[in-house]
Amino acid sequence: MRSAQPRSSKPNRSVDYLIIGAGIIGLTVARALQQRDPGARLTLIDKEPRLGQHASGRNSGVLHSGIYYSAESLKARFTRDGNAAWQAYCTERGLPLERCGKLIVARDAEEHARLATLEQRGRVNGVEVQRLDETETRALEPRARTFGHALFVPSTASVDPMQLLAAQQADVIAAGATLLCNHPYRAHLGDNRIQAGPERLQAGTLINCAGLYADRIAHDVGFGQAYSLLPFKGLYRYADPGVEPPRTHLYPVPDLRQPFLGVHFTRTLDGRTKIGPTALPALWREHYAGLSRFRFSELLEIARRELFMFATNRNDFRALARQARRKQRRSYMVAEAATLLHGAEAMGFHQRGRPGIRAQLVERKTNRLVMDFVIEGDAKSTHVLNAVSPALTCAIPFAQSLVSRIL
Repeated sequence: MRSAQPRSSKPNRSVDYLIIGAGIIGLTVARALQQRDPGARLTLIDKEPRLGQHASGRNSGVLHSGIYYSAESLKARFTRDGNAAWQAYCTERGLPLERCGKLIVARDAEEHARLATLEQRGRVNGVEVQRLDETETRALEPRARTFGHALFVPSTASVDPMQLLAAQQADVIAAGATLLCNHPYRAHLGDNRIQAGPERLQAGTLINCAGLYADRIAHDVGFGQAYSLLPFKGLYRYADPGVEPPRTHLYPVPDLRQPFLGVHFTRTLDGRTKIGPTALPALWREHYAGLSRFRFSELLEIARRELFMFATNRNDFRALARQARRKQRRSYMVAEAATLLHGAEAMGFHQRGRPGIRAQLVERKTNRLVMDFVIEGDAKSTHVLNAVSPALTCAIPFAQSLVSRIL
């Protein structure tokens, strides 16, 4: 990612705002800046030839509700408000949206007890939560399994992430922004100048929304030194053609100590069903498949951190790693899904979905997984170090909050 400062074949281009990374966070930040500072010269750069090649185009497409997160977290507020904002945006723009809700079921007495914590969090966070007994649960989804009662969250919905990206891209370009694809960040040249592909860009304000490489860029500018990124690979499996999907998204009660939600059912906009995801520690930052985008330096760095976390069992990492390995087997993932829904075994799930990489921030000193948004910077640059899941749902209010901080 970092390299020696290359010679530029073009003169400096000066802009008021330069955003590195044109994923959903970068685009919504651009749009919020345009609304607050109309007429400003704004440029976004992205290393890929087209948008949506990484997390923004590879996520589940679920608009989450905010029920899981403690009230003092940024995630709780951004998720709740982002859900409403995206639903309004989809309605206004005529984009596909399915308001199917989410059913959270308990598989045993321990999980049943934890449902009360979720219900309380939802109410404190201003999220509508309905408690259903077993009869009411089966009326909503006849195949659902639950112990005692379940929770239904009506605001959870499905969207098409690529259509949201395309609509936001159209909005920022229509408002006068410049988008430079095929312009990877190469180096920070000092004084808010960067090398991006063949160009040198001079920014009044630099905004780092680079996702999997946000920590590296922040380090170049002198920020985020306490953090590094640890990538996790997520993979879904699709039910065989012709299978009737559940009437709602169907989730287990999560372990709130971990950032992952467990194997669950997702309804897609095209009427299909998928289960997953895995949460397998990746070996390099863009370790999607095989040796694609392999970087030996990243392998060494990430392997050292993962081995240390395994040895010290930080974040219960051993159990997380063992479970992630088991999720690589279709039989295990289907068996987990069958604890939520009668007849899951007959749904097949032979087709793998497009893998995604979660950019999970780790505190270097403690090797603790960071569970909330992290932003660092000064008057000249701002660095989004941890646009934590569910970043798509959170994007609009997060961007508005970030722009208020910048301005």
